[in-house]
Amino acid sequence: MTTDSDQVRKAAAFEALHKGQPFVIPNPWDVGSAKVLEALGFRALATTSSGFAFTLGRRDGGASLDELAEHVRALDRACGLPVSVDLENGHGPDPDAPARAIDRAAAAGAVGGSIEDWDADDGLYPVERAADRVAAACAAARRLSFPFMVTARAENFIRGNPDLDDTIARLQAYERAGADVLYAPGLRTAAEVQAICAATEKPVNVLAHRGLRAAEVFEAGAQRISVGGALAWAAIEALVSAAEQIRDEGDFSALRSSPRIQRWLED
Repeated sequence: MTTDSDQVRKAAAFEALHKGQPFVIPNPWDVGSAKVLEALGFRALATTSSGFAFTLGRRDGGASLDELAEHVRALDRACGLPVSVDLENGHGPDPDAPARAIDRAAAAGAVGGSIEDWDADDGLYPVERAADRVAAACAAARRLSFPFMVTARAENFIRGNPDLDDTIARLQAYERAGADVLYAPGLRTAAEVQAICAATEKPVNVLAHRGLRAAEVFEAGAQRISVGGALAWAAIEALVSAAEQIRDEGDFSALRSSPRIQRWLED
């Protein structure tokens, strides 16, 4: 693939973020939300599989790799921030799927991507199989001409197996397989975050939730906080609330627009 200087710049900036002060990486679901988050001063963005699927009128997991690649390309062209991609399980159960997904994400302009150890048909992969898939993703990333940050996700906490020891064992295996960032969505306490950070050496990403403040997560040792689809669903809930108010009460008071948002959408 041909790499332009802008992607090289974004890749270097994204890699540097993981070596500096801890940071929040929010998850836009379309170009407009990406431009807003950039204008608000965030330093990197990550896609959300559930938020993007919603824009297509589908549930989480309903977007194809082709559709995701176009989504990433649009985000990358619209803003100057590094973009990491939620690649789910690599969009396929076979061992080579994660490598293909990394190649497609990089070709679309991304400088990072995450691979899960779960899919809807097979459930949680055995750790050896999952680690082999992470290794395939990392090998694809290392063949690129710029640093592409591979995030390995241990899904068990949100897939019916909230076993911290299993989570740690999985993340340690993915670290050995070459992952640049480790991620276990579903952690609920600073103690859980601290246990994972103490047991691993690579930067750790934590999924935000209302029971933890950023300072607690960072003090526990995490390098990065993402929000997943939560921002998208907050926006969608606001839409539903305003629309119900119109439907049920004929009340349009929730309809308003901010001039600053209009300015942020200017090229």
